[in-house]
Amino acid sequence: MRDPLVERMRGFGTTIFAEMSALAVRTGAINLGQGFPDEGGPASVLERAVEAIREGGNQYPPGIGIPELRRAVSEQRLARYGQEYDPDTEVLVTVGATEAIASAVLALAGPGDEVIAFEPFYDSYAATVALAGARIVPVTLRPDGGRFTFDPDELRRAVTPRTKAVIVNSPHNPCGTVFTEEELRFVAGICVEHDLTAITDEVYEYLTFDDAVHLPLAAFPGMRERTVTISSAGKTFSVTGWKTGWVCAPEPYIRAVKTVKQFLTYVGAGPWQHAVAHGLRHELDWVEGLRGSLQAKRDRLSAGLESAGFTVHRPQGTYFVQADPRPLGHEDGEALARALPGLAGVVCIPTGVFYADPARGRHYVRFAFCKKDEVIDEAVERLRRGLRRP
Repeated sequence: MRDPLVERMRGFGTTIFAEMSALAVRTGAINLGQGFPDEGGPASVLERAVEAIREGGNQYPPGIGIPELRRAVSEQRLARYGQEYDPDTEVLVTVGATEAIASAVLALAGPGDEVIAFEPFYDSYAATVALAGARIVPVTLRPDGGRFTFDPDELRRAVTPRTKAVIVNSPHNPCGTVFTEEELRFVAGICVEHDLTAITDEVYEYLTFDDAVHLPLAAFPGMRERTVTISSAGKTFSVTGWKTGWVCAPEPYIRAVKTVKQFLTYVGAGPWQHAVAHGLRHELDWVEGLRGSLQAKRDRLSAGLESAGFTVHRPQGTYFVQADPRPLGHEDGEALARALPGLAGVVCIPTGVFYADPARGRHYVRFAFCKKDEVIDEAVERLRRGLRRP
């Protein structure tokens, strides 16, 4: 039978996350691939969701999100970053950050346009740009001084008359980079100079480590009026299955994004919105504890991977460690990732899939550390036993 999928989407297929998680289930391997925690969020947030269901909040909420959550998001941006957003006209609730990114790209880019993104990038970026009929233009992050960063000249050269937007993900998945003030100021300068829209993916905004600090791009001079800021509750409160995200932007951008969003999912689940609003107002101390716990888990997994023979790039934020298996004699990260369940009973993600050209990331694999300590320890022990240095 002829493949009915439209040409521009034929290079995507099943996401690597679904593929590797299915491999973990099939082989009984420990899943350090997909980034979901194996411990629940704050008890009061979970209980608020149950209460909302019992109170009858089970029908369609408003298309832009319940007022309680929009106000809580607005309050959070003001208290944490000093940014003012009108909850009635400048905040939109979405079905996770993934829908927010898709809606923003589809609303703001079209056939013949170009969208710049820092690679390796989350796989939905390239897919949604393709859905829009636009072209993604990668700017590569490379190791430098213990972290991944970009070449400013490469970013400047990436801009053409067709460029419509720049997608900025910080804290960055999968590299773990938290862009510095200097880096963000340069990105802001490029956007202002060329009149570009910035779409920022800030879902890991609270999950930074050591002395790294998340700075929103919209706070830089000239950027509030041209930035679509996206975040979500999934990573902040360890409720990734709730798929509750939001967009903060000037009213014309919200109107544009909402125009697309309403024909994708129409609305998100109501009970989770009530619970997330409660979390933003009452459980940010819990989130700070989560941040400390994840930093310890990062250190635990990083040390374990090093002891197993990997070269490790210790992240400044997110859930993920980039590891280089070449010291173990493995040149191809994808080949290793597919063999690892059989070799050691552990699943990871090949980082090459996050590049426009997978060859640029072929030497890396990504491990998630948002797991219980005993799960991390068992995975490390399996890796030590299953992998041998050359």
